[in-house]
Amino acid sequence: MADTAVQRVEGAGISGQRGFLRKTFVHNLPAKIAALPMIATVLIVFVGCTVWTIYYSFTNSKLLPTGKFVGFEQYERLFGTSRWNVSVTNLISYGAMSLVFTLVLGFLLAVLMDQKIRFESAFRTIMLYPFALSFIVTGLVWQWIMNPTLGLQTTIRNLGWTGFSFDWIANPRMVLFALLIAGLWQGVGFCMVLMLAGLRGVDDEIWKAARVDGIPTWRTYISIVLPMMRGVLVTAVVLIGSGIVRLYDLVVALTNGGPGISSEVPAKYVYNYMFSGGNIGQGLAAASMMLLTVVIIMIPWAYLEFGGKGRQS
Repeated sequence: MADTAVQRVEGAGISGQRGFLRKTFVHNLPAKIAALPMIATVLIVFVGCTVWTIYYSFTNSKLLPTGKFVGFEQYERLFGTSRWNVSVTNLISYGAMSLVFTLVLGFLLAVLMDQKIRFESAFRTIMLYPFALSFIVTGLVWQWIMNPTLGLQTTIRNLGWTGFSFDWIANPRMVLFALLIAGLWQGVGFCMVLMLAGLRGVDDEIWKAARVDGIPTWRTYISIVLPMMRGVLVTAVVLIGSGIVRLYDLVVALTNGGPGISSEVPAKYVYNYMFSGGNIGQGLAAASMMLLTVVIIMIPWAYLEFGGKGRQS
């Protein structure tokens, strides 16, 4: 009898496992089959290429990825290169200013748009239009505007203000601010639209309650509305941050890393070493450090976004 009971329990366990597997793999099978190309793309293109990049960053590969394993030699050379150190410093400086100003200006413009102004659709289109342009076009346009011999400086001087100076793209101390102006011109409108969508999602009853309690409008936005827009803010930060990390085409079109290396960025360093300098190992080492930086930044965000929720539940 005992053996029979054990066999029944084992049979029930096996059938339960089979039912779980059947439910996991067979349930909604067409959708899972349709997702196979996407899964394959993620595994091969993203995961596979990431592993390939990290592996060959530890080799002395030159024109082709056929070098020998040299350990951390490429990384030691990377951090001993002034060009890389300058590019990292530039990206941090530009990224901090771009993130802060884009969020602040986008939110302020969204607040103004949220006042039910006339011709709101036209203003939204005008503000969002630069985002439809590529960074190459944006960089070329602002290069013409900031060119000391052709652009705004020459125009103002021809009007009589001979002492006017606007040579930021030729000034090593001001060139990052030139990049910042061009980047803000393109990105603020998109941030404004995101913020405006978040503002329009706030319940009108909250505004009525704030007016009844006598809370000033600015305090309502800062203390009540902004915390309610946490999801929109996180989305905006992620999108802006991803654009900052892959900053390349705007620099190439506007300054080409100059004057000298005063506006060099990591993505341009990677491209130059992999395709122009003929040193794949060094370029992949720089690319791996960019990936590591992104991962380090994403870990605290992922913990706050998902880890806190898991503990609360």
